[in-house]
Amino acid sequence: MSKYRNLVIGAALASALVAGPAMAQEYGLGRPATPEEIAAWNLDVSPDGTGLPAGSGSVSEGETLFVEKCAACHGEFAEGVGRWPKLAGGMGTLDRRDPVKTVGSYWPYLSTAWDYVHRSMPFGNAQTLTVDETYAITAYILYSNFLVDSDFVLSNENFLDVEMPNADGFIVDNREEVEFPKFVKEPCMENCKDSVEITMHASVLDVTPGTQTDEEAAEEQQDASAAPEPAAPASPDPELVAAGEDVFRQCKACHMVGEGAKNRVGPQLNGVVGRTIGTVDGFRYSNAMAAMGEEGQVWDEEALHAFLENPRDYVSRTRMAFRGLSDAADRDAVIAYLKTFE
Repeated sequence: MSKYRNLVIGAALASALVAGPAMAQEYGLGRPATPEEIAAWNLDVSPDGTGLPAGSGSVSEGETLFVEKCAACHGEFAEGVGRWPKLAGGMGTLDRRDPVKTVGSYWPYLSTAWDYVHRSMPFGNAQTLTVDETYAITAYILYSNFLVDSDFVLSNENFLDVEMPNADGFIVDNREEVEFPKFVKEPCMENCKDSVEITMHASVLDVTPGTQTDEEAAEEQQDASAAPEPAAPASPDPELVAAGEDVFRQCKACHMVGEGAKNRVGPQLNGVVGRTIGTVDGFRYSNAMAAMGEEGQVWDEEALHAFLENPRDYVSRTRMAFRGLSDAADRDAVIAYLKTFE
């Protein structure tokens, strides 16, 4: 049956090719789309705000909606789940070989985020969000990227006031004038460079051994043996540390500890106990937390207890969305766990 159908289709195509000019005539099928039908498809929003509908939504409303409709794939703090995309973080990574491209670090126009959420999300249930819900979710994504404060309300009226960090990070596509001419020249096959230089080491992966000489290593060892032995710190309670590791699972979505820890949605927490507040290199803190650090405030155990119990009460307008640990035993445990990472 399939073979016979293919023969029929082939014959029809051959006839159409022979009678080509006849295909140009109108067959009277269909009708022009009505303005209402065109409007139903014309949903795109341009960077200058063209096509943006009237409406508004707050960060707090967006947080509730995001947890309900988006967190299954993108995480409660827009940090991404599994192989689903991260929507927050990645600041300062675009010059690396493995950049983290998120709404905050990469996208040049807020209209792209709003338009994509409104037309394509939630996954599998697209175009079910209202205009106000889209504004709210977009506001929460901005908040997760530290671009607005927790009391921010996004609307069509202030939409263009939001500054995207990478707005100037794109250039006009000039490959036709700049790159293409390089590829049409005769390629060089020998003696193409005067010298060969090493421009990159595998140290970016922390696998390159140091260049320390044997003499320098011996001197270091001698100095170390001559130095007095420091007093051994009290051993932490293994059971308390184990309990803290379990509690810390609630924090892993945003914070890393241990070897190779990096800043994510929140700063890495190695050495946090006893550290001056708001001083991790490369992390962008809220204004309130940065001010606490400038005043010399320290994350001692008392401060950590107060912050972990209710982050938003301890630090005014903190960007940390975690609700806190109401159980003092949980706070004791997680602090003991953090103490093991210097």
